[in-house]
Amino acid sequence: MPRFCGACTFMRAVVQRVSEASVETGGKTVASMGRGVVALIGLGVGDTGTDMEYIAQKIINLRIFDDANGVMNLTLGEIDGGLLLVSQFTLYGDARKGRRPSYSCAMPPAEAAGKFAEFTALCRSIYPKVHEGVFGADMSLQLINEGPVTILLDSSKLF
Repeated sequence: MPRFCGACTFMRAVVQRVSEASVETGGKTVASMGRGVVALIGLGVGDTGTDMEYIAQKIINLRIFDDANGVMNLTLGEIDGGLLLVSQFTLYGDARKGRRPSYSCAMPPAEAAGKFAEFTALCRSIYPKVHEGVFGADMSLQLINEGPVTILLDSSKLF
């Protein structure tokens, strides 16, 4: 059982603006899309529905796409883009001590599988163009980061 620590009390996401992205596992493409957002999702011990709601709304409503004047002013919906969600427990890798990251703050896989499915359903209820990787699978993620634009999010609003 992972130990609970103060750093575990928020959900993490790495959001990348992409011109295209796909994910495959077992030699088969399980999701692909054109322009939009890839969001790597880290679920931590203690994450709640409030954390998921905050991160879902942030991802979908980030103004990170260029308008006609070349200013990042448009949301995912305004460009009619796709959203690819990929669960990634390694976002909770703590490498402050030693050389082997600790994942003690990552939500245990049995619980995280259900929470990730819940998060995906929440995102789909807000925005219909949601794609996803396969929870717990060894995946290959291919993307073209446009800009590049990469945003870090956490539900405790530390960054």
